[in-house]
Amino acid sequence: MKRTHLPLNGLRVLDAAARHLSFTRAADELAVTPAAVGQQIRALEDTLGVVLFRRTTKGLELTPEAEAGLAALRAGFLQFEESVRAMQAGQSSKSLTIAAPRDLTEKWLMPRLAEIARDDAELRFVLVTADDAIDFTEANLDLAIRWGEGPGEHEGEALESDGMVTVGRPGSNADTPIAWPGCVAEEGVALVRVGDAGLALDAAAQGLGRATVPELLARDDIEAGRVAVLGDPKASRLGYWMVAPLPQWRQKKVKTLVEALGEA
Repeated sequence: MKRTHLPLNGLRVLDAAARHLSFTRAADELAVTPAAVGQQIRALEDTLGVVLFRRTTKGLELTPEAEAGLAALRAGFLQFEESVRAMQAGQSSKSLTIAAPRDLTEKWLMPRLAEIARDDAELRFVLVTADDAIDFTEANLDLAIRWGEGPGEHEGEALESDGMVTVGRPGSNADTPIAWPGCVAEEGVALVRVGDAGLALDAAAQGLGRATVPELLARDDIEAGRVAVLGDPKASRLGYWMVAPLPQWRQKKVKTLVEALGEA
């Protein structure tokens, strides 16, 4: 019999009925009716082509055929339980693999993870750089943070932000825009072109011009006085999203991390 055709529910009923030698007590254990137990046993007998129980004046008895398979059946159920425990162990694991853009990891994520880890010394983080498409199956990720309009095909939650801000070195004129892939177009010829918003932010802090970057990315540098905000923040349809496929999103450790990062 192929594994896909194994009558697992009927075998579970057989195990309970064999232990109790009573359809009534087996029904109580399984939270079904005695009639349902009897139907499952008859269906299993039809499938296997053997008789499993006989009624006698003393009550219910197992046939030799049923007794021959019980030890292996119960060992199999124990293996199932071990398998479930092994799979659930990942839920209580203190190790989390997170993918995020390089600049966000450096400027925002790592300081927050350090704060979170101070409250739980057993936490372990694996950080993966991911600026474009994120493959959860290949990277064995628990959570990803990406820049976009929404969570896409995954479950997700946005990180709160004031949109985009233009920043420059405090006290400098910051007349020249600094360009980076995906930046908001500005008037003037860029003196510096860099690979991402984090490098644009660093270039602005060095006095090489002004950079328009995500407010979330610049938040710590603004608070530390490395850069000053020029003008008012601008709303953006894009933002940073914490995302994961539904199975990962449901994990307790991922839920806890999402909540902590959302409050950071």
